[in-house]
Amino acid sequence: MLDLLDYRRRVHELYRDVRSGEGAATCTAFRTAKDELFRTHPQSALNNEQQSAFTGLRYYDYDPAYRVIAQIDTHVESETLTVELDDDGRFSYRRFGEVRFTLPTGSGRLSVFWINGYGGGVFIPFGDTTNRESTYGAGRYLYDTIKGADLGATFDSLVLDFNYAYNPSCAYNERWVCPLSPRENKLAFPIAAGEKVIQYD
Repeated sequence: MLDLLDYRRRVHELYRDVRSGEGAATCTAFRTAKDELFRTHPQSALNNEQQSAFTGLRYYDYDPAYRVIAQIDTHVESETLTVELDDDGRFSYRRFGEVRFTLPTGSGRLSVFWINGYGGGVFIPFGDTTNRESTYGAGRYLYDTIKGADLGATFDSLVLDFNYAYNPSCAYNERWVCPLSPRENKLAFPIAAGEKVIQYD
């Protein structure tokens, strides 16, 4: 358990640095540190064999145009979604708002969810037309504040920086079972930013 505590603390620290700065240098530092966690930490999403072959996660080049600040519209129909995560039990999350945004490749909206359970947290999974091509087929995450993935917020807005879009753990191997993006968060245009599909030499 202590190694999991250490891993989560390090992830929280990575996102703290992102919230206190922006731009290509901040993003590069984040990616370098995340690679080190994946390569060396016992709580890495990779197994031992994958860690031995790991040469780094793959990303689109940093593009500031994929960072926007979006107002949260809370006038949405509240709905609770539930998925079974095998050994992790039932994962329940409730729609409490939505954000609208415009990027170089299109304009869209995403539902914003609150993870039910002790403490709760903001959760934004999403899919786009790069899935199954350059990015993970089942979509990526932008926010999961329980696990530290928090790009910044005010009382009524969120930072949507798709340069930090990342794969769920199930993208790396079959031992993980993850909540995936619901249909309502599938975007009809490409998000050419953030993490790509992992490759091994």
